[in-house]
Amino acid sequence: MPLSKHEREQFLAEPHVAALSVDAGPDRAPLTVPIWYQYAPGGEIWFHTPAASRKARLLDAAGRVSLMVDEAGERVRYVSVEGPVTRTAPGTDEVVREMSARYLPAERVDPYVEFALAAHGEQVVYFVRPERWLSADLTG
Repeated sequence: MPLSKHEREQFLAEPHVAALSVDAGPDRAPLTVPIWYQYAPGGEIWFHTPAASRKARLLDAAGRVSLMVDEAGERVRYVSVEGPVTRTAPGTDEVVREMSARYLPAERVDPYVEFALAAHGEQVVYFVRPERWLSADLTG
């Protein structure tokens, strides 16, 4: 059964790891990778990635993405959303810290941020406006 608008937005707002898909060009399947993201109901989705990455180049070229999050436990449900990249911004230390704090226990945030900034270099933040949604609760 499809989730209501409220249910799907609340589910997407939880800290799931998303599968992000972006067009990879002719004769290629879409690039699909796991990604941490931020979302508040009614707003835009945002995530950051290394500025020099293949993912960033493909996002810049395609201008659209799909994200899918799912849950397979006591409840079995998913939300998939597609939309345009509306803007980008520099990925600051604060952005990396905010995202890390969403997904990691407090004691692991500082070490991870230090690692991420050293290992991944300059970051760029992508903002996506959700346009098309698919969702279901398959719990039964």
